[in-house]
Amino acid sequence: MMDRTLAHIFILLTVLFGFYGQMVLKWQVNLAGPLPATWPERATYVLRLLLNPWVMSSLAGAFLGMVTWMMALTKAELSYAYPFTSLSFVLILVASALLFDEAVTPAKLVGLGLIVAGIIVSSR
Repeated sequence: MMDRTLAHIFILLTVLFGFYGQMVLKWQVNLAGPLPATWPERATYVLRLLLNPWVMSSLAGAFLGMVTWMMALTKAELSYAYPFTSLSFVLILVASALLFDEAVTPAKLVGLGLIVAGIIVSSR
C-alpha cells in the first residue's frame, strides 16, 4: 500500500513540475514577443530566452520532473504510471484558459474527457 501511495505522490510531482515548466515557458515567450524573421535575430531571441531566470527555472522543473518520474518508476509499473502523466493535459487546458485567455472549445473538452476516461480505464 505504501509503495502505491509513494508512486502516486511521485507521479503527481512529475505532472506538477511539467505543468510549472509549460506555464512559465508560455508566460516568458509571450513577454518576449513574436519570433523574429531572420535567423540571426532568432538565435538572439532564443539565447535571451535560455538565459532568462524564469526559463532556467522551467528547465530546473523539467529536471526535477525527470527525477520524480524515475522515483515513481521504482514504485509502479510503467504501464500503470504513464497514463497518469496525461493529467497534465487537464491542468494545462484549464490554466491556459485562465491565465492566457486561450479558447476552450467543445472539441478540446471532448478530447479531455477521452483522456480522463483513458486514465480511469488504464489505472484499473
